[in-house]
Amino acid sequence: MKNLTFEIEINAPADIVWNAMWNEENYKKWTSAFCEGSYAKSSWKQGERIHFLDPNGNGMYSEISTLVPNEKMYFTHLGNIKEFEEQPLDEATKAWSGAQENYEIIKVGSLSKVLVTLDIVDEYANFFLESFPKGLNTIKEIAENNE
Repeated sequence: MKNLTFEIEINAPADIVWNAMWNEENYKKWTSAFCEGSYAKSSWKQGERIHFLDPNGNGMYSEISTLVPNEKMYFTHLGNIKEFEEQPLDEATKAWSGAQENYEIIKVGSLSKVLVTLDIVDEYANFFLESFPKGLNTIKEIAENNE
């Protein structure tokens, strides 16, 4: 596994940036950088499960391990989902189960810096190195145009 870090400065306060990231419609917009039509199903509460899904109901399930509104959201990835059903862990899944994906919003003067760190299986690193900056730029556009 590799650990990747991404960051972007956004000219908007933390609450606006938070909304740009986690509001249901905004989330769909910025995560289309990874998969068109992707979405999340969750209660959005710390300690609860979240399902990250594509339009066919495939994806992964995770736990929201930390949630501090307007500051941080941490996910611990647990396993795969196929056709909307959580799958038991197999050997391939065990290799990444427990991986972290962490989002922080840090005030930097009048700006908000979004810092993302994630554990990623080596074979997907290049995909995320290409797509994550696109997703973050979409968050920036949403936040800066919705102030």
